Amino acid sequence: MDITGLLIFLAIGALAGWLAGTLMKGGGFGLLGNMVVGVIGSVVGGLVFGLLGLSASGLIGSIVTATVGAVVLLWVVGLIRKS
Repeated sequence: MDITGLLIFLAIGALAGWLAGTLMKGGGFGLLGNMVVGVIGSVVGGLVFGLLGLSASGLIGSIVTATVGAVVLLWVVGLIRKS
């Protein structure tokens, strides 16, 4: 992965983290924390969609995949924080 691909990956992850934090009211970690969750969530989303036999194509598909992964990650972390 070249530097441009890495920057695009980080930007999509940051956007996904922000979207996930907005969708999961009360489940966020603030702007910077949600961006980190989004970057990690994009990997989780890729794994989840891969297990389901789905693939993201294009920019919108990548954002949706990363956002779903970030929402799942925030949900799991919220469960752990409550217990």
